[in-house]
Amino acid sequence: MTQRLTSLWRNLRHATAGASDSSRVAIGVLDDRIAWIAPDGDLPAFERAPEFVQYAGAGARVTPGLVECHTHLVFGGNRADEFGRRLAGASYEEIARAGGGIVSTVRATRAASEDELFASAAGRLHCLFAEGVSAVEIKSGYGLDVQTEAKMLRVARRLGRELPVTVYTTFLGAHALPPEYRGRAEEYIDLVCTDMLPMLAEQGLVDAVDAFCENIAFSVAQCERVFETAARLGLPVKLHAEQLSNIGGTRLATRYGALSTDHLEHANEADVIAMRQAGTTAVLLPAAYYCLRETKLPPVEMFRRHGVPMAISTDCNPGTAPALSPLLTMNMACTLFGFTIDEALQAYTRNAAQALGKSELHGTLDAGRYADFALWDVDSISELVYWLGASPCSALIRHGVVVHGAVEAGATGK
Repeated sequence: MTQRLTSLWRNLRHATAGASDSSRVAIGVLDDRIAWIAPDGDLPAFERAPEFVQYAGAGARVTPGLVECHTHLVFGGNRADEFGRRLAGASYEEIARAGGGIVSTVRATRAASEDELFASAAGRLHCLFAEGVSAVEIKSGYGLDVQTEAKMLRVARRLGRELPVTVYTTFLGAHALPPEYRGRAEEYIDLVCTDMLPMLAEQGLVDAVDAFCENIAFSVAQCERVFETAARLGLPVKLHAEQLSNIGGTRLATRYGALSTDHLEHANEADVIAMRQAGTTAVLLPAAYYCLRETKLPPVEMFRRHGVPMAISTDCNPGTAPALSPLLTMNMACTLFGFTIDEALQAYTRNAAQALGKSELHGTLDAGRYADFALWDVDSISELVYWLGASPCSALIRHGVVVHGAVEAGATGK
């Protein structure tokens, strides 16, 4: 069957384990979707659309566009001073209990204008798509009041409109207790469940709902109230869980069919089995592990044994993971957590898309998915995690359009 194409990408090499250096593939694109992927020497029959253009891949390695499935990209100020305090021996929990941590970023974010938040977040987002990111999740959670949470989510939506990246928003109102609610956590959860989340969802600003289930944040019972509200609104959930201790967050999340549970250093086998049964993805965040100088590793071998898909992400945030490099994150997953190189790539593509509930759109080079793919000037996929401080991404294509780097264009249709 002849298929209409708007672009054809030729002379590419799969960036997967075991891919032959001599085997070349071509990708046919119709508008913003992949029409087919085939051996370069055996192309399906196709018809050129009027705007058709052919690109020469020059033997570049090709991967799906990377998917950032856990970021806090929109925030005011930074917390570089806290980094110094941690180096001097203060723990994350000690800093948080002394009024630092998330609450200090809340103050800066409340004071910033939407344009200021947009400008700073846009700079960070540029770093991500320079390393092959075509889709990103952005959480709120540094407002902790209705006005600022809405402001953050509007900025996230604007980033998706004005920059060449797909943005998914997550409401994280249950991130920390704001200072004006000190000692009144139940009242604050009332605000989250009765005012914040319903209003923001009605405004179309929320794609998913998250919470921080931890001794320094919110209890299992309080997080469940947030999940109950999300369920009534038809919104999927995910959870920061088992990062600093194990208080039962993962088992709560799996009861609500969570897309993912994230961090998971203190997850146990019962948690892992519950995740497998619920179809919940494990999102591991090696930059936070590294920056906090943690020693308790997430149970990677247990996830493998029980068949729980593992995703990774920068966790870009101003306090515990000021990270802007997906490739360095992959390296950390391999060196710190024991991932294989192929596992690291799958964790940033197929499994990351699954962690967002967007497998039908992102994460693989299959017909029907968005035509989002990255071209890499490397001889092998090992180089994606080998080099520190340099990006071999020669081009990023999003929805069939080159949005970063350059690719040689050949004959165009008339």
